Amino acid sequence: MNVILEEGARSDVLRAFESYEACRAGLGTEFRSALDATIARVLCYPVAFEPGERGLRRALVSRFPHALYFRVYPEAVVIVGVLRAE
Repeated sequence: MNVILEEGARSDVLRAFESYEACRAGLGTEFRSALDATIARVLCYPVAFEPGERGLRRALVSRFPHALYFRVYPEAVVIVGVLRAE
């Protein structure tokens, strides 16, 4: 299964990365690693995450207060946002 990061999600990731790097050198890289692990988990078990509002599914990023919002299609997982989890 493929993963597609929409432009808005790419901007979210870049913004979070830069914010973490500004806090501490290397923290942005740690965030990116945790995000990559979350994406891998979603690709392995995409329907394990219940659909919520507007059919979006949510996966929490471990160690960081962020969530990955995505849709599942037969051929791909489309990530529409990576936002702070409230």
